[in-house]
Amino acid sequence: MEILLKGIGVGFAVAAPVGPIGLLCIRRTLTDGRAAGLASGLGAATADAVYGLLVAAGFAATGVLLSYATPLQLGGGLLIALLGAMSIRGFLNGPAEDSAREIASRASVIPAYSTTFALTLSNPMTILAFVGLIAGLGASAADSPSAPYWLVAGVFIGSALWWLFLVHLALAARTRITPRVTRWFDLVSGLVLVVWGLWIARGAL
Repeated sequence: MEILLKGIGVGFAVAAPVGPIGLLCIRRTLTDGRAAGLASGLGAATADAVYGLLVAAGFAATGVLLSYATPLQLGGGLLIALLGAMSIRGFLNGPAEDSAREIASRASVIPAYSTTFALTLSNPMTILAFVGLIAGLGASAADSPSAPYWLVAGVFIGSALWWLFLVHLALAARTRITPRVTRWFDLVSGLVLVVWGLWIARGAL
């Protein structure tokens, strides 16, 4: 139970800083609805659990991933910039009808999950954060063969709790803002994602 609680703490700590993934999750919740926002959060939580498993299983696997840090960072940055450009295009296309938005929300669940999963995996800083946090837990993870699995379960729960909180925070805001404000958020968040993504990609060159 102790290692599970520690894993929850690690997952929450890694997920909580609001970066491009958090901004993307908020934007999708505001524009596409609860399902797309939750799918985005669960995609990131799943990637966090994968990284937690790799670190808990042994540092050799993390070394292999870090050797590909540059192409992962480049690809992730470009994908973030592309998603930002798509958000800007949505602003330029004008507001969608409610029925069309509902259909788009249902259709966007799988892409929402897969893109945040891929983006979180493409961030080499995520695995470095896990290395530091899990190493700081001490030797308790090695005390039992099942400890790594409890740790990974905790990481997923902690990360998912943060994304659940963020999505419901965005949903609460969604009920209080007009469609016009939501549409302008598409533009602002899109511009931020483009700049952020290009900055990340530039750091890989």
